Amino acid sequence: MIEATGLTKRFNGFTAVDGVSLTVGHGALLALLGPNGAGKTTTVRMLSAILRPTLGSARINGFDVVTEAEQVRRHIGLLTEQPGLYSRSTGLEYVTFYGRLYGMDDDHIKRRALELFERFNMPNTAQRRLGEYSKGMRQKVGIIRAMLHDPAVLLLDEPTSAMDPHSAKLVRDAILELRDDRRAIIVCSHNLAEAELLADRIAIISEGKIIAEDDPATLKKQMQHRQRFELRVDRSIEPSPNGRPNERPNGQPIGLETELSDLVIVEEIDDDTIRYLTDDPLIKNPQLVRRLDGLGLGLVELRELAASLEDVYLNIVGGADE
Repeated sequence: MIEATGLTKRFNGFTAVDGVSLTVGHGALLALLGPNGAGKTTTVRMLSAILRPTLGSARINGFDVVTEAEQVRRHIGLLTEQPGLYSRSTGLEYVTFYGRLYGMDDDHIKRRALELFERFNMPNTAQRRLGEYSKGMRQKVGIIRAMLHDPAVLLLDEPTSAMDPHSAKLVRDAILELRDDRRAIIVCSHNLAEAELLADRIAIISEGKIIAEDDPATLKKQMQHRQRFELRVDRSIEPSPNGRPNERPNGQPIGLETELSDLVIVEEIDDDTIRYLTDDPLIKNPQLVRRLDGLGLGLVELRELAASLEDVYLNIVGGADE
């Protein structure tokens, strides 16, 4: 449905996108993540046949973005970062204008538009001027415009920007339904939690290049060079006869970080909780438990803390910057 090979765009000697290749199939959603200026929007503009690539090629639903640009535009729904609303028109007038550009008749446009206004919890706003809409409502109208002609491919740049949590959930639910209808979707986002929730695959772009791409779980696993654990202890448990007490003979408490530093990398100790990193948990965790038992600290819980997508993103982008 979406296929790009070596997609490159240069502006007066500046390379905004450098050899991007990606594929999105039926019923799949790719989240394109990256810092400001990384090339996300330029990539979307090339895929939507707005910008002509300097090098490389791309096809949308089988149509070439250069030689069959008009067909590409008919088969995509595009939400740009700035939707470009006409504030003096009503919501219905605005989407009717775009529906006519797509060759839809007015009756079909009205039925579909009112259905979408209802879906996005704006049933009584279609006749209001867009200038009276809040930022979140204006963003939803941009999404309604993108979905109006029931496209096979959706390219969405920051779809939940400026929305309250309830509105953002409505949009996310609609995007998931569209994906389930076997559409192909690319979402550009700075919202990492949202990207992880929506995406089958995540591509991270930096300085115009895709520097990492995989499903969220695999990305997190690959980038977590050390595993993070959290261990809770019960300080009330008495030490074994051969164990060491919780205090030194002089009455000073044992420094846990010092006691454990030869086994693991201690990140934080908070009352009865120890968070640490290790690159060899099968060996180090049993040794750590025995060490704590010897210190008179009974084990209550030991669990692995999975890396967050934010950890992965900062790790990858930071490495690329270096």
